[in-house]
Amino acid sequence: MSAIAGILRPDGRPVDRGELGRMVQSLAHRGPDGSKAWVEGPVGLGHLMLRTTPESLEEELPLLGRGGDLAVTADARIDNRGELINVLRITGRPHDEISDSELILKAYERWGEACPKRLVGDFSFAVWDRRRRTLFCARDHMGVKPFYYHHRPGRLFAFGSEIKALLSVEEVPRRLNEVRVADYLVSNFEDKEITFYWDIWRLPPAHIITVGREGVKVRKYWSLDPTRELRLGSDQEYVEAFREVFTEAVRCRLRSAVQVGSQLSGGLDSSSIACVARDLLAEEGRGERLRTFSAVFPEVPESDESPYIDAVVAKGGLEPHKVSADRLSPLGDIERILWHEDEAFYIPNLFMSWSTYSAAHGKGVRVLLSGEGGDDTVSHGVAYLAELARGGRWWALATEIDALSKRWERPRRRILLPFVIRPLAPESARWVWRTLRRSDQSPWPTHTIVNPSFARRIGLKVRYQALQGDLMGFGRTSRQDHWQALTTGLIPYAAEVLDRAAAAFSVEIRYPFFDRRLAEFCLALPPEQKLSGGWTRVVMRRALDSTLPKEIQWRGSKTDLGHNFVRSLLLERAPLEKLVANTPKTIEKYVTVPALQKAYCRFVSHGERVGAATVWSMAILALWLSQTKLTP
Repeated sequence: MSAIAGILRPDGRPVDRGELGRMVQSLAHRGPDGSKAWVEGPVGLGHLMLRTTPESLEEELPLLGRGGDLAVTADARIDNRGELINVLRITGRPHDEISDSELILKAYERWGEACPKRLVGDFSFAVWDRRRRTLFCARDHMGVKPFYYHHRPGRLFAFGSEIKALLSVEEVPRRLNEVRVADYLVSNFEDKEITFYWDIWRLPPAHIITVGREGVKVRKYWSLDPTRELRLGSDQEYVEAFREVFTEAVRCRLRSAVQVGSQLSGGLDSSSIACVARDLLAEEGRGERLRTFSAVFPEVPESDESPYIDAVVAKGGLEPHKVSADRLSPLGDIERILWHEDEAFYIPNLFMSWSTYSAAHGKGVRVLLSGEGGDDTVSHGVAYLAELARGGRWWALATEIDALSKRWERPRRRILLPFVIRPLAPESARWVWRTLRRSDQSPWPTHTIVNPSFARRIGLKVRYQALQGDLMGFGRTSRQDHWQALTTGLIPYAAEVLDRAAAAFSVEIRYPFFDRRLAEFCLALPPEQKLSGGWTRVVMRRALDSTLPKEIQWRGSKTDLGHNFVRSLLLERAPLEKLVANTPKTIEKYVTVPALQKAYCRFVSHGERVGAATVWSMAILALWLSQTKLTP
């Protein structure tokens, strides 16, 4: 995790070095190892360095190509380095002397705007092409590295790793985007471009943007193929193939010249990463123990996974560190968090991640592996049930439902209804169901407190329906369901929120489950490799048979962090009471005040989670609006 920033003035006006310098300085927390800016007439590129890989130790950015016709600034980790070095015929130097930014620049020289397709890894970058008078920018396939931009046709294009860099430019408006406020109120994250700021945008994952005399062109360069299916000869072949791809995804993210750590919750995903990383470090003879960081809840046993965490640690090769998360407040350090986030955010447990990143920083860790994304990438595969019913495979369906009922300790009807009957029901039947449940009065969740006049002004109903589509999934195959989970706007949204939180401590988060190769492989698996015998994500469980402790390998459920969240938020009743009793003017035109007060009462009286989430999200929105003071 480094930082990039830049300005292009298409009208030919020279870039103000002081203005570019302010953009760079606003991101100083992301790059403690030095900053640099390069200006040539109407274009300026900036960079802040966080050195993490061996190749970055001598890297200097922005980087100029031979002859000075190309310049690049990048926040990147390129994983297919060996392949690129061979194809691009870079010879005469050790590989660790060839930086990732040099590979990007040479890839652009060779393939032009098609170069991102040839890159594997996490990246956001911008290349200035003097000959074509264009600025070419790209973001990685899954959206791990952030890229924000502002465009004023004919006059200005500015970009940066965080919004605050753009706000350092005087011409960028400081206006509130009320459409994004509406999305926030109904938990809609499917717009992958919008931000809370008017005319400040996110470049979506797997997209490129070209800025030149003809204006701005945004295009998609890659997408997952939901029709591709992988067919191997046996379960064992699938197991071996998964193990190979997953191990490579972890190996690439272990490439580091600094201390590496790993988040360890005790769940299947984080435990798999920590165990594989530990074995790789031992295999490579690096002589270091992997430092793990875990949130534990000694006072809230319903949320605590200490026994599973301890089972992983007991296998050796780890240096464990635990954070007592039940002593933390969801509103603790909130002003600092909101400054780093730049926006109101909707990740209730971010306060726990924040403390984990702080602990990692305190132990000298700059690279932290995360198990985020395992559910989406490997897939639980429960949509296979509806596919079995649609194909008339009744015996196989009954067998899986019976097995899931035992694994989940849930009555068969509670599996049959959500995973078979509803997905197969026609839209008319689902409409009747929603009517009976009285949820047809609103296109969003029934607990919403959105102000009706505000919703009408924004056109929220039409927008919500257009972005969400039919999430019931009528007629979809299990692979199509898997594809939707992998392409949801929640993935880049969560990555951006977590990126900014980690950046506050100069920590780079790496996600093995967001490896493009792993996502493509898992999506192509036949459904019985995802769900079999009542075991979800079965291919992963089998593949890690000799790696994971048995109690984690065959876990059938997760602990519920909601218990801790509700308890912790109840301890914040004083500021929340003040908020609800005297609703800030910043949010009163967006919410129905009586509904907010009712949600608060339900939360306080019964510890209701829906009420807790509603009150918390409104508190975050009100605090952020008060802190930023944007003009609507």
